[in-house]
Amino acid sequence: MATSSHCRRASAWLLILTAAFALSGCVSQEQMADESSGYVEYDPLEPLNRKIHSFNMAADRAVMRPVARGYRKVIPAPVRRSVTNFFSNLRTPGSALNNFLQGKPKRGFSELGRFLFNSTLGLAGLFDVAGRAGMERYDENFAETLSVWGVPDGPYVVIPFWGPNMMSDAVALPVDYYSDVWTYYDNSSVRDKVWGVRLIDLRYRLLPTDSIVEDSQDTYVTIREAFRQNRRFRVFDGNPPIEEEEENFYEDELFDEFFEDEAADSAPDSGAQN
Repeated sequence: MATSSHCRRASAWLLILTAAFALSGCVSQEQMADESSGYVEYDPLEPLNRKIHSFNMAADRAVMRPVARGYRKVIPAPVRRSVTNFFSNLRTPGSALNNFLQGKPKRGFSELGRFLFNSTLGLAGLFDVAGRAGMERYDENFAETLSVWGVPDGPYVVIPFWGPNMMSDAVALPVDYYSDVWTYYDNSSVRDKVWGVRLIDLRYRLLPTDSIVEDSQDTYVTIREAFRQNRRFRVFDGNPPIEEEEENFYEDELFDEFFEDEAADSAPDSGAQN
């Protein structure tokens, strides 16, 4: 069932956030680089990311969180569940495409079958009849496809109003947008309003994580580590391999070289100082 699938995913997200919260409570920002073990947290954009993170958190507290709480309080649970099902169904064709691109044709056809059943018998996806029939959800996006293809993740980046991403995820966002069937709805006024409801539904589903984030010593580190762990969980379809001795899991030589060049270009000319 869709509700059980969402519950499992929400539970996994909460567990990951809890682990990240424990990490941020025990390890300060300065301790994130452990020279004795050779591990260095790969976050070259951290100064800029933190500024955007602070802006996003302030905007969320002022607008999105109160709206999401009001939505939860006013809208009955069955209606909220149907809204979530509707938006989940809209993502299904894009998910099917990415399953095919990742070399998972069985899952891709399963996603197409889910979309067919839920769009017809489920009244445009308001009811997850496919889930009730035992058809599993195999949600994939293009960012995960890039990772499966071996495209470097790049550095962690925080996008204004959107939140945490890896650089490759940010590049994949337009593909995910245009693979969403709602993008092609003709009436722009209705389309934009539905996008607004979609954001509210997304924020509502994240409400259980608020207390964990707010109680952490460093909300930036908590969200960053939760995002990275959740992303790894999704890329490996819920079965991430045991991490081998990889001192810089998120590091990539291509991006290292880029940032080293940027630092060299911005450094003052030694000759001008003499």
